[in-house]
Parts: sequence; C-alpha cells; structure tokens
Amino acid sequence: MPHSDVRLGVVGTGYVGLTTGACFAHLGYRVVCGDIDQRKVDLLNDGLIPIVEDGLAEVVEAARESGMLEFVFGSQAAARDADIVFLCVPTPQGEDGSADLSYIEQAAREIAPILRPGAVVVNKSTVPVGSTIAVERVLGRPDVSVVSNPEFLREGTAVGDFLSPERVVIGAANPEAAQRVAALYSTIDTKIITTDPASAETIKYAANGFLAMKISFVNAVAAMCEHVGADVAAVVDGIGSDTRIGSRFLSPGPGWGGSCFPKDSRALVKIADDHGYDFSLMRGVISVNDEQRHRMVDKIARAVGRHPSDLSGVKVAALGLTFKAGTDDLRESPALRVVADLRTAGATVAGYDPTTVGELSPIQEATLADTVVCQNVDDAVDGADVVCIFTEWPEFTDIDLERLAVRVGAGTTVVDTRNLLEPVQVKAVGLRYDGVGRR
Repeated sequence: MPHSDVRLGVVGTGYVGLTTGACFAHLGYRVVCGDIDQRKVDLLNDGLIPIVEDGLAEVVEAARESGMLEFVFGSQAAARDADIVFLCVPTPQGEDGSADLSYIEQAAREIAPILRPGAVVVNKSTVPVGSTIAVERVLGRPDVSVVSNPEFLREGTAVGDFLSPERVVIGAANPEAAQRVAALYSTIDTKIITTDPASAETIKYAANGFLAMKISFVNAVAAMCEHVGADVAAVVDGIGSDTRIGSRFLSPGPGWGGSCFPKDSRALVKIADDHGYDFSLMRGVISVNDEQRHRMVDKIARAVGRHPSDLSGVKVAALGLTFKAGTDDLRESPALRVVADLRTAGATVAGYDPTTVGELSPIQEATLADTVVCQNVDDAVDGADVVCIFTEWPEFTDIDLERLAVRVGAGTTVVDTRNLLEPVQVKAVGLRYDGVGRR
C-alpha cells in the first residue's frame, strides 16, 4: 500500500521517539506521536524542539507542515487507528543493573484495548532479552504481533543515522509482522537483518557493549603510554590503520557516558548473570571506565601539586559538561562525574558548555545545581588554578590560547582530556599541557 495509507503511532517523544516519528513522517508515513507530558506536547505543537539534535528541528517542522506528523497527549491517542505502533518509552536502570520495564508495560497496558485487529506493536526502546514476550503477555491480544526493532541512533547524528542506517534489525516470531516492519524501511538502501526477538534484543546490547569496550581499551592503552613514554596518537594511528580494528571509537578521553553505554553495559552484565554466565570481560570494561575518571582527577591534582583527596581552595575551570559534543545530554557525563569528585575533594568548579548558555532547563538546573555555570569561556577560566577540557566542542579546539594565558596566568596547566589541542602551541603561550596518553 502507498506510504500515505500506512498509519504509524509512536508512544513517547523523547530522543528516540521524536527522531523515529519525525523521520518516518519524512519518509512519507502518517505519524502520530503521543506523550504523557502535556507541556512537551504543547512545545512540539508550537514547533519547539526540547533537545539539541542536529537537523531534527528542520525534519519535524517540514513533517508538521506537510500534515504527516502530529503530536497528541497520551499513548492511546497515538495508537488509535495505527497499523504499527512503536514503543519509545524510557527503560531506566535499577541499582542492580536491571532495566525497569514498568514504563513499557504501562504503555502496552494502556494501548491494548484500542489497538486495531492485526496491528503490530514494535519495541523500539532498549529492552532486556525476553521483553518481546513480556509485552505480548501484557497486551493479551492474540491478534496483535510484537516485534523488536532496536534503535542505533547516536546523539548528535540521530537524523542521519535513521535515514542512512548501517543496518536495520528486526526480531519477530511472526514472519508476516517482520515483513510489515521491514517494509517501512523499503526506501532506505541498507541491510535488513531479520531474526528472532531474543537475538535482536541481544544485538543492541552487544553492539553498545563492544563500542564501550573499544573506548575502555584505548583509554587503558593511553594510560600505559603515559607510563612507558609512548604517544597514544601514534599508537592509535598504527592500530587503527588495521582494517580488522579500524580507528572509530579509538579516541582517548575522560571515559564514556551518555544515556546508552553506561546503562547497556551494566545491563549486559546483569542479563548474563540472570542466565548463569559471568560476563567478566564486560565487568572489566566498566571497571576501566571508572578508573579513567580517577585518572582525570589525579591529573588535575598533580597540576596544582595537591593530593587528589584534598583540593580545598582550588578553582577548576571545566570546559564542556555534556557527555559528548553535539548534544545537550548530561546523563552519565564523564565531565560531571569528575566534577563531582573534585567538589568532594573541596575544589570549586566553574563550568561552561555551549548548551548551557542562557536559561537552563529544569533538568539542567537539577543536574548542575552544585556547579557554577558560566555563560562563556572567559568567565569560567578567570582565576582558575587549572583548566580542564572535557567535551570535544569545536570552539574548544579553536580556543584563543593567548587570551586564555592572560586570563589564567603563566604556568597554569591545561588538562586536555580530549587531546584537542597541540601541546607545543599551548606551551608556546606559557601554559603547561597534560593530555591523555600524550608525551
């Protein structure tokens, strides 16, 4: 049937739901996105995008103007009359690493009575193995199929990732339902992997776990480079040139964070534990990431000649607060984890990030409550005893080093946790330099 005759419902308008709904509308499907937050629905209907994501505002605006995308209050309003319904709700993590399925089960419970006979419900949220069966049980609708279609969207490039994916994974026990979901991507030139639900659910966790492993590996190599006098840039160039390894996700830094890697890596360990397997490799990956945070604190302490546990009276300028550039997401940000340790040790932290200029959102206010948030780099670095670059925003790569030296004074150390700057240029203006794994 023509795209315009296929109606899609999307439950949840967070990062995944909003991107999914807008991009499917862009592809020519009629999409209704529902959310339980009336304020968010009102903002979206006013054309305001509540997250920083390159290109998303333009896609949403065009889809709304064409009449292919609308936003409504509630999951039932989104699912009513839909041929295929995508569940894109949060799956927060418990203290033991397990995923909280209460939101997805609640959404399934709400839409069950109003689903059209023959509809397909799609798990787009990252969910543990077995969740497809769990949703089927909650729906209690033998005439409705449940399919797993995990998302592989990177924050900052989500629109491009959706419209030009490296693969689309579909897990279903019902071949006809799998074909219907696969057909939604028919105009996209990509590989469609159709498998069983458990394998599809495992693919998502395994993919994020592997990428986290690459980052932890290069951070451990960087630490070794500092001990043996090697240069991690040369090492990465050497190993990344091997096509079996590749250079992607081999950039040393302050550790990985965000909404996916921390949650999914811990969930991978928990899922394995629940089924009798000790995933010790993944435990090691997580441990290395925790150690990396402490290494950054140690660098800052050395820069001011203090012990990491006693930084009282020390002012630290934190440049970059989000977990990576291109997003306003502060969740599990390695920068904020380091900042928390610095505050515990008695340091004063002045932070600046391009996404925190102006009025802060409620989430930003709550997350940054104990940090002095500055409106520009100058204010953040004024009087700082040490300057730390935590996020790879382009403006930090192009920072005016001479101006920085005047603001902080000669001899001040720049701890460059992203290796953005050239050490020689930093030293040329009278500052000291400490990168990650660099000589």
